Amino acid sequence: MSNVNSSGSQGSVLSGSIWMIVISVLLFWLPGVGGFISGLVGGKIAGGVGSALAAWLVSSILFGVLFAAFGTMLTGMIVVGFIAGLGGLFIAFIDAGARLLGAIIGGFLA
Repeated sequence: MSNVNSSGSQGSVLSGSIWMIVISVLLFWLPGVGGFISGLVGGKIAGGVGSALAAWLVSSILFGVLFAAFGTMLTGMIVVGFIAGLGGLFIAFIDAGARLLGAIIGGFLA
């Protein structure tokens, strides 16, 4: 299976993971469905199933880092911010399963 999408350009793991993050943030109010849509779009942009899985992994890691960093910045205390970030990360993990399913399907559609 080729890593070239319908427009003739190759997919990118980084651009797929960025799309997953952006769409997940924009569709946060649709738990599960928003993650599935972001995974579908990101997997299609990534260009294949393997690239889609890598994009999903990168986006999940970035979500965790961003939650911990933003939690620390908002509180000004490292320990409290880290604990708040872990709470946000738990919420993001609920959405990660739907994002993974969407990424696999989007990878097959690419």
